[in-house]
Amino acid sequence: MSLAVARLPADWTLAADSLAGRVVLITGAAGGLGRASALACASAGATVLLADRKARSLEPVYDEIAALPGAPQPVLQPMDLQGASPLEYQNFAESVERQLGRLDGVVHAAVKCEGLTPLSILSPEEWITTLHVDLSAPFLLTQACMPLLLAREDSAVVFVLDDPDRMGRAHWGAYGVAKAGLGGLASILHEETDESGLRVHTLLPAPMRTALRRTVWAGEDPMSIATPEAAARAVVYLLSPAAGAARGKLLDLRDSANDKG
Repeated sequence: MSLAVARLPADWTLAADSLAGRVVLITGAAGGLGRASALACASAGATVLLADRKARSLEPVYDEIAALPGAPQPVLQPMDLQGASPLEYQNFAESVERQLGRLDGVVHAAVKCEGLTPLSILSPEEWITTLHVDLSAPFLLTQACMPLLLAREDSAVVFVLDDPDRMGRAHWGAYGVAKAGLGGLASILHEETDESGLRVHTLLPAPMRTALRRTVWAGEDPMSIATPEAAARAVVYLLSPAAGAARGKLLDLRDSANDKG
């Protein structure tokens, strides 16, 4: 399934009230795009639910947000996406409702990729766990949270994709399959919710200086790659009411002239 492409409006700027009063859940919030998105959302006025495998890994991000002037107090929501059962996702959503009473956005920034491996030698365990974290978990978590999201007049879920052309090439393995499937999931969910208050968005960042990038491009000079902050600004845009025109579309942040990766 192909997604129509959108671009970040040139005149859009992140403001301190872009997400004022909103509650946003971010997976993979301990590092990379998740951490950058958590800080950007908090700076824009959102109450951020920080989700990752271990509470201890989230504590530095919690402290960073707590130090931001005027930012709402974040909430730690540890969850092991790899090992969670469907019931645990449901319990997770119910915990969010008990604590905060609402949910206005979900950002699926958690990712699992162990590097480039031919399918002929990819271990069954890596195949299963990668597909679960990168595809099944976003579905299960979104499904569990949909009653909360649909209860809002305007809410959003953001799926983070990777270069669709590259994902079909040799050695991208379970990660490539999962990212391709995630685009299909987003397209189907958009079709099913297009008449509701829930907006479905997909985001395609430019190359970012993250642990995932270091795993795949080990010989690359990390200082030549931008940090995830630009993509995090786009996450705030997609979570905000301003992104209505990008509903059901792929927000492509790449510079087509330079991103040949």
